[in-house]
Formats: sequence, structure tokens, C-alpha cells
Amino acid sequence: MGCSDAEPKAGSSAAKTSVEQAASADERLAGLARKAADGGSLGVIVRVDRGKGAPVEIARQAAWTKADHRIAATDQFRVGSNTKTVTATLVLQQVAKGRINLADSVEKWLPGLVKGGENITVRMLLNHTSGLDDFLLTPEFLPSLTGRQQRTWRPEDLLAITPEQDPPAEPGEKYSYSNANYAALGLILEKATGSSLAELIEQKITKPLGMKDSFLAVNADWPTGKQHVTGYEPDAERLRDILSPAVELPEGVGFKGPERPGDNIDTTAIDPSWAWAAGAMVSTAQDWQRFLTALMSGELLPKAQMKQMRTTVAAPEEGGGYGLGLMKVNTSCGTVWGHTGGLPGYSSEIYTDAGGHRSVAVLTSTNFGIKEKAAATANKALVEAATCRMLGKPLPAESSGE
Repeated sequence: MGCSDAEPKAGSSAAKTSVEQAASADERLAGLARKAADGGSLGVIVRVDRGKGAPVEIARQAAWTKADHRIAATDQFRVGSNTKTVTATLVLQQVAKGRINLADSVEKWLPGLVKGGENITVRMLLNHTSGLDDFLLTPEFLPSLTGRQQRTWRPEDLLAITPEQDPPAEPGEKYSYSNANYAALGLILEKATGSSLAELIEQKITKPLGMKDSFLAVNADWPTGKQHVTGYEPDAERLRDILSPAVELPEGVGFKGPERPGDNIDTTAIDPSWAWAAGAMVSTAQDWQRFLTALMSGELLPKAQMKQMRTTVAAPEEGGGYGLGLMKVNTSCGTVWGHTGGLPGYSSEIYTDAGGHRSVAVLTSTNFGIKEKAAATANKALVEAATCRMLGKPLPAESSGE
């Protein structure tokens, strides 16, 4: 288990108190994970690495999910939009080499592919200020998102159906998160390097860092001989209640997959390959923490590019600011850096401290399911407590509702 910041002399009363406090904090963290799993998160992996001592690893799940899979902290997981941090790192490596300039227009690299591309820069794609909307909930794409249509989407196809923001926003005007930005960045990377995105990820990130359980998914298949988390989403009726009134889903629209207890659908087999440079990576808590700590400690980028990556625009909905593929999140225990991810059946938050010395991962086996009020409250409490534990701060006081 992790230790406190202080280093009391072994055998002293202070050392015993420190160990007891750590054990108490970890016990409480495990209790919050249990509450989240039983309260709508269904399956939870928490991994806290404080840079010294053994990491804290917790895996909890709702009882009925054990018939599908017994979750373990080492299971593979679809990390969704955490992939954006990898894509941004690869782009900035090319910036360091002079092959790509952050001021380059999209039109220069992808002529005719992005509407208004002559006024959108690579930097704007990276920090989501391009003015492009998202394709996720468009009528053309929604059947693929829910697994009701089996279609292989090329990034060019996704850019073609990407709408303008409503109301329209000029490039550089404001932050608005969009997967279309990273579909374009993946194409720019491939054009600048002559290598496929999957090759770049393996050559520049996963292989050098020893991330043996991480790869870019090209279909819905999971590796044989390795355990993976089973993902779930609410059925059509529950989903409509969760998203309303913010999103009006057409009647009967819901996730396709085996029906499970509690009005849930098993979404493990939904193809995530459309997410590509924006969110198609599979990893584990340990692997991704290894990547993020290497990045934030300066192992993957020169200082100039790290400064660029950490230069943020205001993004209140993300809890602070958004840099170049990197979120700055202000918590009750301090500021952390990282990203979040969400795909059908999979939600994740993975952060480090400013220097990449400590890291935390909270992986949840539902995405839309934790948008229900009670589930969202329990999940938020778990993430906040795990982050405080990572930073070596006391866990937040329990609310009266806990």
C-alpha cells in the first residue's frame, strides 16, 4: 500500500500512525468503490500509484456482473478519449522535428476534407477551438455508436458528416470538445510521417514504454488469453430518461447487445474502431499510468513541446482547462493533469500530479449509466477520493448521504 509523504523512522509511533492512516484511507477508498459499483457504476477499477511503495489496486463489481466476468485490476479496458493524449503527443513529437507546425492550416495537410480548413490550425484541432461540432449523435452515425449498424468508418467519412457548431463559432473563438478534431489530426500524422497511426503508437509510445497490454483497436475483437472488462449500458428506455431533455433520442434507439439484469445491455462487442485517433485504444490502468507519468515527467517530449501541451484554454466543463490533448483538472485536493474517456460500456479518468511522479486511474464499466444522478454522485466521490489519495491529502469528508 502507499505511504504518507512523511518518512517516519521505522518502528516509531509516528511510523505506526502513518501506516494505520494509510490503511484506513485505503479501506475507505475500497468502500467508496463498493458503493459506486453497487450504485450504478457496475464494475470499478481503482489504481493509485504514489511513486513509492506498492500501488493501491481495487476492483469491485455489482454482484450480478460476476456471472459475466470477475473483474480484476489488471483487466484490459477501452480507454476511449484518453487516446487523444497519445495522438497529441505524437503530433508534438513531429512538431519538435519540424515536420508539423502548430500554425499550419488544416487545408495545407488535408485539402478539401474539412470545411473552413483554411482558417483552422493544427493547434485549434488539438485544443478543440476549431469551430467543428461532433459527429457522435448525428443521424448518420448514431446507429454505429449504439452497435445497431455494422459499418467501417474512415476518418474521411466522419469528417464529411461533421456539422458546424450551433450556433456557429469561428475558428479559435471558443473551446468545444469534438472527436472530429482528432480524426483530422490522425490523418495529418499519417501524411506527415508516412506511417499508420497504429505503427506510430507502437513505435513511439507503447513499445518504448513497455506497455504490453495496450494497442489501437481496429475492430471489436479482444486479445485471446487476456482478461478484459465487460461493459454495460442502460437499455433504450433508461437511456432516454438519462439523456432527456439535453438530448432527444429517436423512439426505440438504444444499444444493441445481450440483455442483462437491471435494464442493462452488454456492450462489450460494439466496435470502437471508428474512434481511431480520438479514442480507440485498449489498455490497462497500470499501462496508462505508465504512459501518463512518462509524458508528464518529460520523457516523451522536449520542454518546449511540454509547455505547448500544458498551455490551456478555459474549459469549465472539464473541471479547469484544456491544453493540447491534455486536461487540467482542479480538485479539492489540488490540480491534476490527464484526460477522461468514454465509449459504450467504458468510462475512465486517469490523472497525474504536475511532475508525473504520482498517478491515479478510475475505470468504470459503464459510460451513460453513471450519468444517472445517484450513480454520478457515487462515481464523483470515488474519483475525488482516489485523486486525493494519490496526492497524499486526506480523503474528503463523507457527505451526510453516504
